[in-house]
Amino acid sequence: MPNIVESFVRQIRLFGVSDLIDICVVAYIIFQLIRLLRETRAIQLVKGLLALVGVYLAANILQLRSIIFIMQNVFQIGAIALIVLFQPELRKVLEQVGRTRVSMLGAVFGPSEDNATELMHQWESAINAVCDACATMSRQKVGALMVFERSTPLGDVIATGTLVDAIPSYELINNLFFKNSPLHDGAVIFRDGKIHAAGCVLPLSSNFTISRELGTRHRAALGMSENSDAITVVVSEENGKITVCDNGVLKRALSVDELRSELKNGLIIEKKAEPRKLSFRLIRRDGTHTGKEDKSDEAAEH
Repeated sequence: MPNIVESFVRQIRLFGVSDLIDICVVAYIIFQLIRLLRETRAIQLVKGLLALVGVYLAANILQLRSIIFIMQNVFQIGAIALIVLFQPELRKVLEQVGRTRVSMLGAVFGPSEDNATELMHQWESAINAVCDACATMSRQKVGALMVFERSTPLGDVIATGTLVDAIPSYELINNLFFKNSPLHDGAVIFRDGKIHAAGCVLPLSSNFTISRELGTRHRAALGMSENSDAITVVVSEENGKITVCDNGVLKRALSVDELRSELKNGLIIEKKAEPRKLSFRLIRRDGTHTGKEDKSDEAAEH
């Protein structure tokens, strides 16, 4: 007993700040993994793995050599099996890490203040055109599917459609989704406040809990938001209802004003809340400088 106490006291004395940080980081990672698994079907796979571990421990206690041999071989290929089984969850985790806004390179080499302001104006104009077009399409029950790209690049989806690269307008959006238009059956991709591509094919959601009332457009919109941070807008061809999908959540039967608010919150206000960018200027020998001051604080106030 004294030896155990002495060993425990010795370990406490060796405990440092780096050990505390190490424990906190590992605990946070485990917490996030548990949180992720609870929100997905992977929790059933975890239960199955725990059952196999229980069988292995029981076999060791009872000295069941055949079962021990089988379980040891199963565990040897377990790492590869886990990657295959948890592939969707692992992909989701990596995408969430890649979308993290705490990026050192992004903070230093972000867009200039002038470009950011111009981009905000482009998005405001695009949102107004989209809302006006959605009001008409909803009233006339014209089906539509629009994707608004944010930080996750959608190049693979854009490659399935036709490049447009045009300034959004009420007339253009209505023409793209006109029933006799060759591009009406796909999705329109918005990038940097412009219509970048049309007639694009989106991945369908693998969520089997979706209501059967929702058609292919809604499943494609949900699948797009599950695989990226994009905002998707759907106008139902059956009832004309407007739906917004963000981060895997469907918001149905929105009014035009609610649609405008959702798009502004996701595309404009969220960008204004990003960390302040670093700017650089050249100082001449006479004390004057080239380039503009960083006015991100003033822009945030407005």
